[in-house]
Amino acid sequence: MEDMSALDNPSGTAGPQRGPTMRRRRGFWTDTRFFIGIALIVASVAGVWAVVALSRQTAPVYAAAHTIVPGQTVTAADLTVVDVALGHSADAYLAPGKAPRGAVATRTVEAGELVPASATVPAAESDLTTVVVRTDADVPTAVRAGAVVELWAAAQTERGVYDTPRVLIPRATVASVTRDDSMIGGGKTALELAIPRADVAGTLAAISAGSALSVVPAGGAR
Repeated sequence: MEDMSALDNPSGTAGPQRGPTMRRRRGFWTDTRFFIGIALIVASVAGVWAVVALSRQTAPVYAAAHTIVPGQTVTAADLTVVDVALGHSADAYLAPGKAPRGAVATRTVEAGELVPASATVPAAESDLTTVVVRTDADVPTAVRAGAVVELWAAAQTERGVYDTPRVLIPRATVASVTRDDSMIGGGKTALELAIPRADVAGTLAAISAGSALSVVPAGGAR
């Protein structure tokens, strides 16, 4: 009797074998890594947008209308308002409505420079004041408003005779320079200097005693 299995498979080949059930491939939208990647992209775009938006935001702050020197009382005439993009550093600069009344400059602020909030203090907290001195010697051209200078004095021992010059004030800041080349002025130059209050008495004593005064650029000054 013929094998019934041969009749069922005339070609003689083995029939398909059923293996383990194939795992169905999951869609990419069910992969956690896909959502993490999307989140990172969104965060990156949002960060770039925030930086660009912040850089476009401007705020009004003060800039120096002209050179401001230490010891000078800062008034509205010394300031001009400008709109600049400063981002998170805006609080570091003096802004309208935040300038203390009667504020005094603590350092030189060049014309056009933004005024740092730390560059002014209330007048009661300032240890600087200004005096006017007249020099007999020529003043270097580098000596101008904002320049840091040394004040030298040569004591008068007798009429027309002076002792060896010495440094009276090692660092003073020039507030203004007035050169008088007329005959009446005797060719002297008047300088308004910002000096520490502790040096005022010595300076006034030298002036009243008729000492010969000179100014030279301070060492290391710009």
